[in-house]
Amino acid sequence: MQTILVVDDSPTIRRMVRAALGSLADVAFAEAGSGLQAIETLAVQPVQAVVLDLNMPDMHGLDVLKFLRSHAPYRDLPVMILTTRGDESSRDAALKAGASAYMTKPFSPTALLSSVRDLLGAASPSV
Repeated sequence: MQTILVVDDSPTIRRMVRAALGSLADVAFAEAGSGLQAIETLAVQPVQAVVLDLNMPDMHGLDVLKFLRSHAPYRDLPVMILTTRGDESSRDAALKAGASAYMTKPFSPTALLSSVRDLLGAASPSV
């Protein structure tokens, strides 16, 4: 079973993401309401992908992403940024910092599902 960590300070957005991804087979969800909570969760629970908001109160999502990319166990962990920030500079900064994908809110559930499927497929070891 694969686990996806959904990181957003809004419980409503976390529920919407889980609902959009609910049709994925053999997938469990972990949730974090802040960047610091996300890092704590990753320290104790292995996950195969992260859906990460940028705008959070305690630690910006970009800082979380940079933290992940600077630590070997998380360097290749697929991270999708899901944010209200649709400007080119935010997108470029996230991709430069190592985001695997970038999507803006409001999001299409079908597009989110497709992107996360791709991320999970890329994270699976080849047999």
